[in-house]
Order: sequence, then C-alpha cells, then structure tokens
Amino acid sequence: MITELRTREMLSSMLVFALLTVLIFSFALDLRAATARQTAPGVLWVTVAFAGSLGLSRSMAQEEQNRCFDGMLLAPMDRSTIYLGKAIGNFFFITLVEAVVLPVFAVLFNLPVFRAGVLLTLLLGTAGYAGVGTLFATMAVNTRAREVMLPILLLPAAVPVLMAAVRATGGFLEARPLADVAYWLRLLVVYDVIIVTASTMLFDFVVEE
Repeated sequence: MITELRTREMLSSMLVFALLTVLIFSFALDLRAATARQTAPGVLWVTVAFAGSLGLSRSMAQEEQNRCFDGMLLAPMDRSTIYLGKAIGNFFFITLVEAVVLPVFAVLFNLPVFRAGVLLTLLLGTAGYAGVGTLFATMAVNTRAREVMLPILLLPAAVPVLMAAVRATGGFLEARPLADVAYWLRLLVVYDVIIVTASTMLFDFVVEE
C-alpha cells in the first residue's frame, strides 16, 4: 500500500478509467431529472466495478512481479491475515477513487450523491466487492490471461452485491423511506459477512494451489 501511494501507478489508471467512464455515460444518456435518477445508480456501480477490477488485477500483478507475495507467504503468519490486509488495501484504493469520482458524478448527473444513505451503500458495496475481488485476483494472478480471467471470475460472483448496491443507491437518490431500502442494505451486510468469512477460510487453499 505504501509503495502504491508513492508511485500512484495503479491509482492513476483507476482514476482515469473511472472518470472517462462517467464522462462517456454522461454524454451518451438522457440526463433529464426523471431519467437521471433511474440510470445514475447503474452508471455509478458499473464505474466502480470495472475500475475496481482494473485495480485488483494491477495490485496482484505488482505483488507477483516484485515477488512480494511469495515473501508474504513464507512469513510465519496466518495466511488469512494476508488476505485481510490485501482486502483492506483494495477497499482503501477503490474508496479513494470513489471519493474523487463522486463530485464529478454529482455535477454531471446533477444528483445529491452525498446523502448519508448513498455513502453508506458505497461503503458496504465496496467492502463486498473488494472482499470477493481480492480472493479471485489471487486465483487469477498466475494464469496467462489474468486481465481477462479476473472479470470472468469476479463479476458473476459479485452480482448479488452489485444488484443490491444499485437498488439501494437508487432508493436513496429518489429519497424513498428507509423501510423501502432496508432489504437491500441487509443483503449487502449479509453478503459482506459471508464473503469475507468464506474468503478468509479459503485463502490458504487458494494460495497453495
């Protein structure tokens, strides 16, 4: 994480990709108030998903190139700690990208994205996506076509978290009562708990393979 904060290679590529995605969608879609609230949640989470996928792939590739990952595996520590550290790092970088993209998104789509509910949904959705993404990025890192394999593995597994995040974000943007959105928030929390717990238990098996 410290190395990436110094070089900013992965972070800059994620930011450029995310900003371009938001900009292209803003020109391609009808952004009148009625339609913007319907399309904006999908645009936001497509941006997060693909920028996050790019960051996950680059993160593991850098670890593999520098042989840092092998060094961590040789360290006398529980390997679940390695997973949690990587997942927290990936969560941090995706959240950092979101913090830069959100103001641009708010201006282009003219929507109140800084509501507490929207921000909570972003945190819960990003946590789940980073959790499952870290596991699959570790699985894909030693394959020949890891840039292709990671989205193929990750996106189907991330469908529940992305679906729930889109629905919850849409509900908060439309100022619906909390009761209308609570189901999707609960789904996000349950997904996060299950995926992080399962990934922590499976990580040792994944790195051995």
